[in-house]
Amino acid sequence: MRVAIQGELGSFSHEAAERMLPGCAVVPCARSAEVFDRVQNASVAAAVIPIENSLAGTVAEHADLLVSREVFVQAEYRLRIVHNLIAAPGVRLGALRRVLSHPVALEQCRDFFRKHPRIEPEPFYDTAGSVKHVVAERMADTAAIAGRHAARQYSGKILQAGIEDDKRNFTRFFLVRKLADPKSRVSRRKRPVNSSLSIHYGAPVPRGANKTSIAFKVKNLPGALFKSLSVFALRDISLSKIESRPLRGRPWEYVFYVDFLRGDDEPARNALRHLGEVAEFVKVLGIYRAA
Repeated sequence: MRVAIQGELGSFSHEAAERMLPGCAVVPCARSAEVFDRVQNASVAAAVIPIENSLAGTVAEHADLLVSREVFVQAEYRLRIVHNLIAAPGVRLGALRRVLSHPVALEQCRDFFRKHPRIEPEPFYDTAGSVKHVVAERMADTAAIAGRHAARQYSGKILQAGIEDDKRNFTRFFLVRKLADPKSRVSRRKRPVNSSLSIHYGAPVPRGANKTSIAFKVKNLPGALFKSLSVFALRDISLSKIESRPLRGRPWEYVFYVDFLRGDDEPARNALRHLGEVAEFVKVLGIYRAA
C-alpha cells in the first residue's frame, strides 16, 4: 500500500505511517497540499498526517485541508515524540556550534540550549530533513534534532537521546483516505439527508469505532454556539475536544472543530442531524476507533 506523508523519509510521520500500516510504502511529499492531492487523485491509497501535538497544539494547515478536501479520517494514532541530537559520524558534542531542526522541535528542547549556551538553534524545514542535510554535508560543527527513525534512515550518530523538555510529548496522527461519491452512499444506506449537513455515511467505518471528528460553522445569532453544543449534552455525548479556527476567505468568521466520543450509532446520528438544523454547515471529518 502506498501511503503519502508530508516531510522526508525518517520523519515522525514516516514512523507513524509504518506503525499504523505495517509494510506500507511511504511516499514523501514536500507540501501538505500535495499529500491531499495524491489522496484525491488516487496516486496513493491513503495518507498519514499529524493533526495535533500535545504541546504545540493543532496543525492548522491540516485542519483546514480536512474541511476543504473530500477525504475521510479512518484511524488515529498517538506517537510519543522523542527528540535526539544527531550528527554525522565522528562528530562530537564539544565541537557543535549549531543545531538544525523544525522550529517546533527546537522550541521543545529549550532546556538543552540553556545547558549548552554556545550552541545556537537554527530553524530548518523538517526534522528528518535536517539530519539528511548534516550527514550528507558531513558538517563538523552542526547537528540536528529528530527521531531515531531519521538517524537510521541517514546513518547519523545519536550524540544525546531524549533531549525534549517534556517527556509526555505526543503527536496525534490521522489515517486519511479518499471519500467516495456522497450521493451513491446516502441512497444506498437509505438515510435521511439534510441539505445543510454533510454526513458521509457510506465511507468505510472501522469496526468498534467510538470517536467522531466534525467541523461546523454556527449562524451569527445570539446563543448559536450554546444551541450547537446542547445537541451533544442532551444526549449525554462527551466532547473530548473543541477548538475554533478562522474560515478561509471569510474574514472574522470561524469554524469549530469538535471531537466527540461516539461512533456511527443512533445518538450520534440524531445529534448530527440536530446540529445541522442549528448550524450554518456541518462536515463529518471521520469516524474511527479512539487511540
